[in-house]
Amino acid sequence: MLAIGIAFVTVAASVSVPVAAAPAAPSVLTKSAQDVTSPGANPVNHADTLNWVLSYANNGPAGPSAATITDPITGAGTAQTYVPGSLQVPPGWTPSWSTDGTNYQTTDPGAATVSVRATNPGARSGGTNLANILLAPVKPTANPTGGDGYTPIVFRQPNGTVEAWNMYHHLVASAPKLVCTDLTAGAPCAGGPWPRPVNTAPGPFGSGSTGDIASTLTPQYVQDPGRPGVVYYAAVTASSVGVGCLDLGARANCGYFPLTTTGSGGANGLAGLVTTAGNLYGVGSNGQVLCLTIASQSPCPGQPYAAIVPANNNSPGANYQGSMAIAAGKVFASSSPAGGAPVLGCFDPVTATACAGWTTPQAIAPPGNSTYNAYTAYDTSGNAVGACATTTGNPTSISTCFTVGGAPLAAPTVFNSLSNQLVFNPETATGPDGHLRSYTGTWGGSSAGDTVCYDWTTAAACAGFPLPATHPSANGGVTRDYGYAYDQVTRCLFGLGDAGILFSEDPTTSSSPCIHSGADVTLTPSAFYCDGGTGHIHSYTDARLENMNLANVDLTASTADVSDTNGSVIAHPTFAPDGSLDLSGISPAAHPSITVSAHLVLNNSNDFTGGNQPHLVVAFNGDAPQVCFRTTVSATCTVTAASDTAAGSDATGAFTSNTVSLPVAPGPACQPTVTINKEICASIHDDDCQPGGPGPWTKHATPGLLGLLLANPHWRITVTDAGPTGITGVTVIDSAAPSCRSAAGTFDLAAGQSKQVFCSTSLLLTLLPFTNTASATYLPTNSPAGTPPSRTSDSSAVACSLLGC
Repeated sequence: MLAIGIAFVTVAASVSVPVAAAPAAPSVLTKSAQDVTSPGANPVNHADTLNWVLSYANNGPAGPSAATITDPITGAGTAQTYVPGSLQVPPGWTPSWSTDGTNYQTTDPGAATVSVRATNPGARSGGTNLANILLAPVKPTANPTGGDGYTPIVFRQPNGTVEAWNMYHHLVASAPKLVCTDLTAGAPCAGGPWPRPVNTAPGPFGSGSTGDIASTLTPQYVQDPGRPGVVYYAAVTASSVGVGCLDLGARANCGYFPLTTTGSGGANGLAGLVTTAGNLYGVGSNGQVLCLTIASQSPCPGQPYAAIVPANNNSPGANYQGSMAIAAGKVFASSSPAGGAPVLGCFDPVTATACAGWTTPQAIAPPGNSTYNAYTAYDTSGNAVGACATTTGNPTSISTCFTVGGAPLAAPTVFNSLSNQLVFNPETATGPDGHLRSYTGTWGGSSAGDTVCYDWTTAAACAGFPLPATHPSANGGVTRDYGYAYDQVTRCLFGLGDAGILFSEDPTTSSSPCIHSGADVTLTPSAFYCDGGTGHIHSYTDARLENMNLANVDLTASTADVSDTNGSVIAHPTFAPDGSLDLSGISPAAHPSITVSAHLVLNNSNDFTGGNQPHLVVAFNGDAPQVCFRTTVSATCTVTAASDTAAGSDATGAFTSNTVSLPVAPGPACQPTVTINKEICASIHDDDCQPGGPGPWTKHATPGLLGLLLANPHWRITVTDAGPTGITGVTVIDSAAPSCRSAAGTFDLAAGQSKQVFCSTSLLLTLLPFTNTASATYLPTNSPAGTPPSRTSDSSAVACSLLGC
């Protein structure tokens, strides 16, 4: 599992050869513990919760190598029990749990856990860093993307893996229709086979023809602003139309929310979805406006609202022909009613009625034309000022725009030359030069697939971008484009169409593939620590490109930005000649979390071949990162300590942490039962009364006819700890026989143990009878500092005179 310590040294412009790394000092694993229930308690108490903290100082190489930390829970299930859900690992690490100490799983089994583990295949020196994959230029691929898959949805997994999702359009409910492509690997995503069905019931994606949601003709997707990877789509079931939900990260359906019924008086299909002011909007095939509140995932009050466009194709199994757009908070919809003129309508969410100036929908072309699209119109400053629609070529396309108030608006002319071509919804994005552009997929007639680019900033066709742009290097130009997704990180367009070819396109030149790369890394230093302490974080340091030959990167054209938790850009660091970005001027106190985005323009894709995987690494200066978990100390009185030791391995070898052992205080319910018994030897033979002698030992003894002036009674004192806990610092108190106290000294007893003390005194016979009383003081084992000693009851024995006691 350990990576071999290999470093790379560049010996030519584009050649790297491995050389043996210098020996590294072993990494260091330091264990500590905190009493969560009784902070600062020493010893801890039965039933207290302990937070075990492992600090891992990685002394391995700068480049990625595997690291593992394993912590068997000492006395799991007896002395202490794992607290479910308590294992915390730093970003970039994967937690796992074991119930037998050998086999580990990635789901928390709860209190049955006997060992925990954290692994990181890409651990780097210091450990206070995080890396994400730099995406390779996406080449055209014939891997199945769903055939009639319409437009892609770009999703980045937390580890930086980039995925393109898509759904077959206008497909019946039972058919599988959802497809995922791993752009990082250039292959179908794990979890196939794809496509998968979509369903109304929440839960993992199914398989086969088990779906119960039909897809629409011109899908438009909305990503939940508060839940990364959650996507809403227009959905049709046997009894209703509404909003379906996908959780791309969890690979699961996340519900279906009906908005109106199907059948007579209802809608049998819909256009949408678009979003404004926290709501999703669609238009039913009966022309009515549908609405869902994103936060509550519930229908908006009063919806469905009155129709804003005429019905089209409102019959079971038919497809709404038209689309939707948002401008200045207003909702626009296009509709192509059979035999009538295609129109645009406008809905005002504030009044829940048609917009002012839109009492009736506006015609966009003469009867006999139709449209698949609706899109926002912008002025040269990038302000949304209205809505447009472009018809399919009959014989040529017609583009028509209106202001929000319903007045005619100059329309883009880039579609005017298209003949007998289908025109779909554009992807609109601001490019690196600050220009706002719309990229529209078209095909049909003599076209096998084109991109039409319009620059709203210049109100003209995009400079340097062919009109229209074909894709000869993607499937020989046969792409039949439906639409695109603009990736803000790599600044590439990802396209998809009827031909089932997923490809990338340079948004500036239209060249395919797009020879860009990039990655986002969100670094939150506090997430590397779990002891609740402060002062761990000192400063941000830098970001760097890893496993890249800088001769293959145009650093001058490449850019980077740093944004805060709210998405505001706080810095635009420039790449140094060594490919690093200086982050030292950013305060971790003012910005406790940052996202570093690198937008790379490449000279070629040579660094992404042969299994090499470049990364963007972002680092901060701080204490060693931590792994934490919690246990609860057993309430069993015989448990007197909770201890733990961890071990690890990385490129420097194997290492073991220090052992931490915490004494456990007995507590009120676990106080020991201690007794003392004082006896006297009743034999006239001195040997019988020596330590270990047979006695007999009694509570009363006469001196016998010794004929002496002195008596010399022998005493035996027995101290017994019946448990349940041990005792320490036991001292015998015997004021009448100081020799007994001296003979006893100070001693400890474990639970269930006894100790016998033998001593004697010299008495004048005239003092008889003589009663000797003893007791003992002690502390229960692990008593907190300052605990006063406990004392046993008294025990006595009597030396009697010749006349009796």
